[in-house]
Amino acid sequence: MNNFSRIGFIMATLGSSIGLGHIWRFPYMTGENGGGAFVIFYLILAVSIGVSMLIAEMLLGNIARSNPLDNYIILDKLNTLPPTPQENHNKVNPLDKSVKKPLMWLGLNAIAGPLILSFYAVVMGWILYYLLFVSFHLPSNIEQSQVLFDAIRTQSLMWQTLCFFGIIAFSAFIVARGIKKGIERLNLILMPLLFIIFIGLLIYAITLDEFAQSWHFMFHFEPSHITLHTLLESLAQVFFSLSLGVGTIAVYAANAKKGENLLKSALWVVLSGIVVSLIAGLMIFTFIYHFQGQPSQGVGLLLISLPLAFHSLGSVGHIISAFFFIAVLFAGLTSTISMLEPIVSVLRDKLNYSQAKASYLLSAAVFALGFLVILWNNTEFAMPSIYGKSLFDVLDFLTASCLMPLGMLCVLLFLGWYIKKSHLRAWTPFLSHTLFVVWLWILRIIAPSIIIVILISQIF
Repeated sequence: MNNFSRIGFIMATLGSSIGLGHIWRFPYMTGENGGGAFVIFYLILAVSIGVSMLIAEMLLGNIARSNPLDNYIILDKLNTLPPTPQENHNKVNPLDKSVKKPLMWLGLNAIAGPLILSFYAVVMGWILYYLLFVSFHLPSNIEQSQVLFDAIRTQSLMWQTLCFFGIIAFSAFIVARGIKKGIERLNLILMPLLFIIFIGLLIYAITLDEFAQSWHFMFHFEPSHITLHTLLESLAQVFFSLSLGVGTIAVYAANAKKGENLLKSALWVVLSGIVVSLIAGLMIFTFIYHFQGQPSQGVGLLLISLPLAFHSLGSVGHIISAFFFIAVLFAGLTSTISMLEPIVSVLRDKLNYSQAKASYLLSAAVFALGFLVILWNNTEFAMPSIYGKSLFDVLDFLTASCLMPLGMLCVLLFLGWYIKKSHLRAWTPFLSHTLFVVWLWILRIIAPSIIIVILISQIF
């Protein structure tokens, strides 16, 4: 059986969640939302709501042990049998005429992964470009940095396409090798290296005078910063930083060992992600303060402000810049491969494609869509706007604001209200009675309500 080892499952799930969401989005969202209040909300919500939603999506995959479309069909059939999934699982055939086929469309959100990858890999191409060409030729002022960033996004068609192609080709190669030889092996290498590089950069940041200022900004709680907007942004950060709602977590859990302690796995993933987020925030804000910048410089924090901060550190700044972008690249690559696997598993199971054939065909489609994203951003091509937005913005909105929340909402409502409580209890022996009651309450009421609020706030 080509399953994850226990540590491999945790590392792969962690690799899926730790990407630009932790390293890029968390620091700039912290900056835009006043620091401490956002961080404290995020910590509380990640450990409670985040862990609960992770357990739910892991449970869906670990019990059904199939692809995103068939997971719902299998659990529906198991719901009619005694709650002993390990014994009954082999009795369930997704092709059986008695199963409720419409339920499989609840897993259609898995299409969000390739759609996300089509623009996410473009951003990763920018990171690769900065690593290869900018780390040792850092801009010396804000005008140079802004011009450089704009040129890469809107003018450098050849380099942007080559870097984007490199990211897609590497991801396809890893996924084509399968769960054990590809995804697990890569995560077992890159995730420890990511932590080593980040801890090294944090140690260097601690030696700078501005570290105390960074610490104060992130952890000093100001009651005046407690607003509904800050709370909603914290909830959104928890949701999007954990790769929930795209089928990745369920597919990875389907390849974990039967009866995996999903509570421990979820806690490892969430707590490790929190550590990376906090290290990234402390490190980035220290460098920003050292440069005498501001922590609320928005989405340009990573590729406009940071290169200037590294330049201000002199010759050592070039080395720090290279290691930083290597770490970001590692984090991004472990996320890109996770976005391919859900649909690859569907193509493999439904169309009898080999793992390699499904990986390369899907990657070719992603590359074609991603190339359109690059053309839409390029000023040399007069591409039409889509309701006033670029293709990048449309795909971002469609996936982050619609498909991901809806996908997770399907998981929560299906498990919380459709599956019998007795079955859920039998399938979660790793939860005590009290924890199960709390988890079920979150599953049925709190988490769905939060997602509906996020959906409404994002759309309107």
